[in-house]
Amino acid sequence: MSEVQPAKPGPDLLKWAIRGLALIGAAAVLYVIVASSFKPKESADLRDLKRGELAKLEVSIPGRAAPPQTFLDPDGKTVSVADFKGKVLVVNLWATWCGPCKIEMPTLAALQAAYQTQPLVVAPVSVDRDEDLNLAVAFIKQNSPLKLYRDPGYKLAFGLEPRAAGFPTTIIYDKTGVERARLAGDADWNGKEARELIERLLAE
Repeated sequence: MSEVQPAKPGPDLLKWAIRGLALIGAAAVLYVIVASSFKPKESADLRDLKRGELAKLEVSIPGRAAPPQTFLDPDGKTVSVADFKGKVLVVNLWATWCGPCKIEMPTLAALQAAYQTQPLVVAPVSVDRDEDLNLAVAFIKQNSPLKLYRDPGYKLAFGLEPRAAGFPTTIIYDKTGVERARLAGDADWNGKEARELIERLLAE
């Protein structure tokens, strides 16, 4: 007569239930972490910077699309605001015949110099005529590390929405190419408020 084997004990259901719950909890935590890492960051609110040197700053909420109109880069190649995506872009519309433009230019040069290693481009876009190109070139050379951009046909200036009210006009675009603020008239672009504005956009 064969010996009957005793039945093996069943699995410890409580232990497996605890392990299952632990795995579910870990998966939930992992999901929250991954989901938050892909959540788009909110745009910085720049309205509190309308003070001091930037008292005349116009803040665009939620932001304006960049104009498609082109202008010339330092090499004479055609570019648009869209070509600078991934960088904070400060476009300064100016001319050699504009006194306030020439007064503020050194502050724009100082701003560019302060962020040489950061994704920031300060683009002084001259609206001077072709026959005055030598004057624009000579002036920008005095304001290193700036490089000369040009819009002799006013295509960019007139393509803005709303159109530039006069010169100088400075437009600030974020890394996605969206206009976040602009200022008509001259300002100290190396001042406290301007630096804070750039810092916020770089952090996005």
